[in-house]
Amino acid sequence: MKQLWCAVSLMAGSLFYSSFAPAQTTSGALLQQMEQASQSLNYELAYINVSRLGIESLRFRHAVLDSKTYAQLLQMDGPRREIVQRGNEISYFEPGLEPFTLPGKHIVDSLPSLVFADFQKLSEYYDFVPVGRTRIADQLCEVIRIVARDGTRYSYIVWLDSDTRLPLRVDLLDRDGETLEQYRVVSFAVDDGVRKMMQGLDKASLPPSLSVPASDKATFAWKPSWLPNGMKEVTQSRRQIPSLNKPVESRLYSDGLFSFSINVSAADKNSASQQLRTGRRTVHTEIRNNKEITVVGELPPSTAKRIADSIGSAK
Repeated sequence: MKQLWCAVSLMAGSLFYSSFAPAQTTSGALLQQMEQASQSLNYELAYINVSRLGIESLRFRHAVLDSKTYAQLLQMDGPRREIVQRGNEISYFEPGLEPFTLPGKHIVDSLPSLVFADFQKLSEYYDFVPVGRTRIADQLCEVIRIVARDGTRYSYIVWLDSDTRLPLRVDLLDRDGETLEQYRVVSFAVDDGVRKMMQGLDKASLPPSLSVPASDKATFAWKPSWLPNGMKEVTQSRRQIPSLNKPVESRLYSDGLFSFSINVSAADKNSASQQLRTGRRTVHTEIRNNKEITVVGELPPSTAKRIADSIGSAK
């Protein structure tokens, strides 16, 4: 009898895997199509961003002219805030500030960051779970959940337009299933009319480029002994922070979907252990061996603490 139950269990497991694997592959392909559509189509979106800080109403236009990307993000309520992209130049127009330009591949503040992710690489560490179909902005959508297999990060639910593959809704959920942020399209258009509207940006006069201070390259005596699966170091730097009047050593990590930094500096009389979370962002600080260790980023508080606890000696 025991052998029979073992055989049944193995068969059930193989059937579950065989049905899950194609679903994972299909959902991953749909998410990759979302990334391609968001960067290749000519479209306009009116949408809201909802978080615990409030509600933002925005309009985003995107067009490709002669293989060059043009985009515009406009804040619809309150003081006029506009960000314009022309190729690899991102120009910022903020109330009370001199306009400036920075290098970049896309407007960071526009669409949810997951739109620009490489889902083929993420498939090693995340499950893409098909949830079904529903309607958003009067469009039929495919619904997919994105969940880290090791349970150390937040998760996403994405609603993709079945025709264009553009994201019409994206919910960021904490580990308890509570919504931290929501991106939701109210209306949108995909046509050449958007392309014609964006042609004027080709000859527009953009503000001067802003130089970014160079950071000192250095080898650090510390590093974390534990990281969530798939997290890799992107950069490391040592900077003098004028407001703190002391150097700070930083390592930046990302898995292509979420990112965080570890910052180490000398502790002083104002240093104190603390943990704060605002929306998706957690700040976890510990004082150890006369060093102030701070983990800042898109992580659940428990994960940020585990990373800080794993950091070896910081001399």
